[in-house]
Order: sequence, then C-alpha cells, then structure tokens
Amino acid sequence: MDTILIIFITALVGISAGVLITVSLIKKSIIKKNESLIRDAEEKGEMIKKDKILQAKEKFLQLKSDHEKIINEKNSKVLQAENRIKQKETALNQKLEETQRKQKEVQLIKDSLTTQVEIVNRKQAELETAHREAIDQLEAISGLSASEAKQQIVENLKEEARDEAMNSVREIIEEAKLSANTEAKKIVIETIQRTAAEHAIENTVTVFNIENDEIKGRIIGREGRNIRTLEALTGVEIIIDDSPDAIILSGFDPVRREVARLSLHRLVTDGRIHPARIEEVVAKVKKQIELEIIETGKRTCIDLGIHNMHPELIRLIGKMKYRSSYGQNLLQHSKEVANLCATMASELGLNPKLAKRAGLLHDIGKVPDNEPDLPHAILGMKLAEKFKEKPEICNAIGAHHDEVEMETLFSPIVQVCDAISGARPGARREVVEAYIQRLNKLEEMATTIPGVVKTYAIQAGRELRVIVAADKVSDIEANQLSYDLSRRIQDEMTYPGQIKITVIRETRAISYAK
Repeated sequence: MDTILIIFITALVGISAGVLITVSLIKKSIIKKNESLIRDAEEKGEMIKKDKILQAKEKFLQLKSDHEKIINEKNSKVLQAENRIKQKETALNQKLEETQRKQKEVQLIKDSLTTQVEIVNRKQAELETAHREAIDQLEAISGLSASEAKQQIVENLKEEARDEAMNSVREIIEEAKLSANTEAKKIVIETIQRTAAEHAIENTVTVFNIENDEIKGRIIGREGRNIRTLEALTGVEIIIDDSPDAIILSGFDPVRREVARLSLHRLVTDGRIHPARIEEVVAKVKKQIELEIIETGKRTCIDLGIHNMHPELIRLIGKMKYRSSYGQNLLQHSKEVANLCATMASELGLNPKLAKRAGLLHDIGKVPDNEPDLPHAILGMKLAEKFKEKPEICNAIGAHHDEVEMETLFSPIVQVCDAISGARPGARREVVEAYIQRLNKLEEMATTIPGVVKTYAIQAGRELRVIVAADKVSDIEANQLSYDLSRRIQDEMTYPGQIKITVIRETRAISYAK
C-alpha cells in the first residue's frame, strides 16, 4: 500500500515537473515569437513611415508647382491688363490732343463764320435798301403800290391756272366717257358670254296622267266629296273634263300644284281614296315638300360656293324653285344673276363672293311666307337686314328696281345682271302684243284724267309716271290723283307684281328782260 502511494506521488511529482518544464519552454518560445513580431512590425512601420514621408514630400512639391503656375498666370494677366491700360491711356491722350486741336480749329472756323455773317448781314441790309429803292421806283413808274401789283399778278395767275385746269378736266372727262362706254360694253359682253344658262318656261298648269276613266270617278268621289276635299286642302283647282287619261291641276302657286300632284299620285297608287286618307296624304306630302325646299336651298348654296347663310334664307332660296316670273323659274334666274354678278364684279376688281351672294338673294322678296303690301325689292332688303346680311348686300337687293338709292357698286351690278338674265331670248314668256297693249292701256288710262299732260310707262310696266300741268293741278290734287289712279288700275287691269304711280308736278317761273 505504501509502495503504491510512493509510486503515485513520484509519478505525480514527475508529471508536475514535466508540465512546468513544458510551460517554461512554451513561454520562452512565445517570447521569442513576440520579439520577432515586434521587430517585424517596427521594420514595417519604419518602411511605411518612410513611404508616407516621401509621398508627402512629392505632394508638397506638386502643390508648390501648381501654386507657382497659378501665380505666374495671374501675374501674366495682370501684366497684360497693365499693358492694355497703358495702351488705352496712350490712345486717350492722343484723342485728347486731337480734340484740343479740333477745338482750336473750330474756334478759328467760328471766328471766320462770325466775320462772314457780319459781312452777309451788311450785304443783306444793302440789298434790302436797294430792293426798297427799286420798289419805290417801280411804284412811281406804274402808279400801283407793291401790294396792289402783287394782288393783280396773283389774280392773273389764278385765272390762267383755272382755265388750264378746266381744259384738262374737260379733256379727262371726255376721254373717261369714251373709255367708260367701251369698257362697260366689253365687261357686259364678256359677262354674258361667260355665263350660260338653260331656260325652261314655267307653266301655271300641271297635267296628271291616269290609266283609265274609272280612276277619275274614284278621285271625284261620291257627290264630289273627294275632289272638294283635295281642292280645299291643296288650294289647287282640279279640272276633270273629257280629256282622255288626264287630269289638269291649275294654280298660280307651283308649290300647291306639286303638293296636289304628289298627293294624287300616292292616293292613286295606294287605291284608298276618301277624305280622311286625303287629309293624311296631303299632310305628309307637305312635310316632304318642305324638306325638299330646305335641301334645294342648301344644295344651291353649296353649288354657288356661298357659306354662312341663315337657315331661314336657305329655306326661302329653296322655295324659289317653285316660283316663276313671266314664266322664268325664279331659282334658275337667281342662280344665273348670281353667276353674272360674280363675273362682272371680278372684271371690275370687286369682291365676287359678295356680288354672288347679292345676286342670289336679290329676288328673295318674291317668296315670303306672308304677303305684305311692299315691293318685292324692299321686302327682300328687310328680310336680308333681319337675318344679318351685310349692308352692301341689303342695299343691292333693295335698289335693283330703284326703290331705294344705290350706295355701293354692287347695287348697279345686281340691277344690270337682273336685266341681262330677264332679257335673254327665251328666258321669259310674255306675248309682245299683250305686253304692248298693257303699257298702252296704262298710259291711256292716265291720259284721260283732266290736267294730265303726258304719261310714261317705264321699267317694263312696273312704274307709271304722270306729268300734270302745274296751273291745273295743285299739290294736294296731285296726291289724290296718284291714289285714284292706283285704285283704278287695280280694279280694271290684270298685271304681275305691282305698279308704282308717280305724279310729277313742276312749277316754272319765267320772265323776260327787255
């Protein structure tokens, strides 16, 4: 037991000694390594220190070099600025010297001018003295004062200038008359030649063809109720006679005739003909005609290149299709006048669009919805003013039959073109004999009145001018005569449109100097 314990203790001591020796050796090895690391670190630190010092030196040298360069540049700029200032100073000194020299020259010139002015003033005084002496001598010789002589010379010059001016004006007027007539004829001829129009005479009756006489009976109806209803609704006289396969629709209003024709066509095609059905068909046809009128107006404006027209004026333009004047279709007449006006305005250097617009609207007063007691030109002018047309167009419409005074060049253009369109061969239908008889009857009717000296039917029978004797008819009686004559013509004659009666009473005072 003791032996084991001794062995254990001995072993324990040996192990402890071995551990101590091992620990001592490890410590020595660590110390050596630390010393080696420290030496390496010190060597590296020394090397880094040297490198940093070298870099700092290089940076310093670089900054120093840059700074010196900047300083050198600034010094160079300063030197250049100083040189420029010196140059400017030298130039200013030179200019100052030049200015001083010029001032001296100016002073010399001024002194010289002063001397010359004094000489001129002296000479002028001498001239005025000589002029006064000459005037005194002339006044003494002529026996007139200077103001009287001057006035006489001025009057003589005025008279000569007036005579020369009058001669020149007379020559210019004569030349203008000759050239104006030639130029006017040329423009009218070229306008007529460049505007072509087709003419188809409008009738006051429409023929409606039917298949057999049985349909005539159905149209007449029991005791004539169908035909009476149709006539009452359309305002057209329906003539059913022995003419085979035809019914005549008579009326002066083409719109009503067209409504009657289309209504009859629909009724005959449908087969149902009785008063209620007639009322329904006529109402539908009237709406259809109204739409066609508006479409016709729009198409006319588009064809003529006229824009921004009031819708009501467009409707009235379309309504012209169903109106005629002396057998001439009013829409065709208005379109022809519009084209003539545009051509003539272009030849005269005026606005062709305004002229075309005025030409298209010039007879718009013939197709109003109501029938006021006004000339169609005045009514058309009022309609154009109502729908905001330009003053030039309104005046051209109102003046194309001389009801109002012409204010622009468009007015005579519309008047001339209206006459050209109506005067084309075949444009209007009126028997020459009947026309002449109507004019003669107008003049004879006025001639039979006591106090009437002479009568003239003018403007194609639209106006009757009556000249009365001043010693037989007073002013009040002239007014009464105009009214009575208008009533008599209205009662005894048949004529298109209206007739203007103008009574002219002239007073002359004549004396003789013996």
